Amino acid sequence: MQIKTIFLLLFWLVCVRISAQINESDTLFFQYNTALSGNLQTGNLEAFAVRLKADFSFAPTRHWAFKTQNTYRYQEFYTNKVDNDFYSRNFFYLGQQRRVYPFVLAFVATNYRRKIDFRHFTGAGVTWQIARAPGHSVKMALSGVYESTRFADNQFNYPEYDGANRIETWRASAWLFGKHQFWDRRLRIYYEIFVQPSLQKANNFRWQAETGIEWPLWKGLGLTANYVFTRENVTVRNVKAKDGLLTFGIVYNGKINLKEIK
Repeated sequence: MQIKTIFLLLFWLVCVRISAQINESDTLFFQYNTALSGNLQTGNLEAFAVRLKADFSFAPTRHWAFKTQNTYRYQEFYTNKVDNDFYSRNFFYLGQQRRVYPFVLAFVATNYRRKIDFRHFTGAGVTWQIARAPGHSVKMALSGVYESTRFADNQFNYPEYDGANRIETWRASAWLFGKHQFWDRRLRIYYEIFVQPSLQKANNFRWQAETGIEWPLWKGLGLTANYVFTRENVTVRNVKAKDGLLTFGIVYNGKINLKEIK
């Protein structure tokens, strides 16, 4: 536990970020949101958990932008690993200043608790900026993707999938994003909801809802609370379909305008 204790002490010495969505349509050269949170408990209960989030966007012109959102989570109880997950979402946008603009995407993920050894999907779609005003942004995105998931087991909650540890399917994806600022930016609220049904199997679908709130304190520093709920309908046998995660943390915003580097 000594290494873990040192790790958590270092956490309190850095500025961290758990924040709202990076908006690729902002006229900013570079944006970043990074987060590091964790806990350590010893004695009657020995537990260790850490969650790292790192989001970046790069928009050198008004004609294209790249955004990547990455999360890593590790957790153990009495030295028994219960979480060891990585999730990376990557987007390339064209004409991101327009009301409607296209994108291509590539996602990769692992999930120890759900026994997902490796998942990846790629596809393309369009984003519609429903509302865009100072302090407020609402967007919807529609896309089609091809997904391949390799599991650590070949027995599932639906017997029709038994016998193979890989499931591949075409999916439709519908996303809703929003972020809002109130009381002269003293309160920030954000949310993201997505649904991904299979186009081949009606029982193979997932959806996720995430919402958060921020209280800015001083020069980009503030407090935040975030809740994520996920349901994945097809799972390895004895793995629950639903997961929820509530986190609290310290926030810090970082942005670089193109004019600042000229």
